[in-house]
This record gives sequence, C-alpha cells and structure tokens, in this order.
Amino acid sequence: MTYLKATIFAAATTAATITFAHDGVKNPAVMARMQAMTTISVNMKALAAMTKGQVAFDAGTANAALDVIAQAAATVPGLFEAEEDDPKSAAAAEIWFNWDDFVAKAGALETAAATASISTAADLGPALGSVGGTCKACHTDYKL
Repeated sequence: MTYLKATIFAAATTAATITFAHDGVKNPAVMARMQAMTTISVNMKALAAMTKGQVAFDAGTANAALDVIAQAAATVPGLFEAEEDDPKSAAAAEIWFNWDDFVAKAGALETAAATASISTAADLGPALGSVGGTCKACHTDYKL
C-alpha cells in the first residue's frame, strides 16, 4: 500500500470511527480531544494489525502511522488545557490536578512515535511496544 493510499485509508477509517464512537458529545472541546485520541487509536490498530499479520507489512504505511500518532500526540496538551467536560468524556479530573505529569506523558507518546523507525516487519513489535507503553501509562492515570 502506498503512503497516499495508507493516508486516505487512515483518514476514512478515522472519520467513520469518530462518527459512531462520539455520537452525542455536545462539548466541542471534548469532541476535539476525542477525535485526537481516536486518530491515535486508529493508527495504533493499523500497526497492531501488521504486527499480528492481519494485514501485509508495509514500512511506508507503518511509518506514516507513527508520524500521525506523533502529530496527534503533539496536540494533546493544547486540547486538554481548558478543563472541559461532557457526559461522554473519558478524561479523568486527575488530568488537571496533575497537569505537569499529564503533559510529560503526552510528550513521551510524541517522542516514542517520532523516534520509532520501522524498516522491517521485525521492527513492528518493539515500536508498537514502545508507543503502546506510553499510551498505557497515561490511560492508567488519566482515563476513566
């Protein structure tokens, strides 16, 4: 799959996921946060599918997914800066009580995704583990 096709596929998948997963969210700030998290999730799932052999390995697609994750992670602190809520939000209030830690964890995700490099199928597991570990670290503390 070429980089362009992968990007189009990821965008379409993200749009479809957002449409269904975020139905009923009224607060635009919360919706923007949820969209960023969904973008990260969709791209993590694309990497996981390659790792599991569910889709063919393609280094360009894998690295494009990492780029998208890094870009989305860079937006996270700004998206959470205002303490906004919505009944559908999965953001824990601890985010704003532990702001510096939250920002550091978002930065760790951005760094992990930006510095990971996938050349062969063997690189998928370590990259996914590194990036996924940063997701888990943040979700453990800051996701309901």
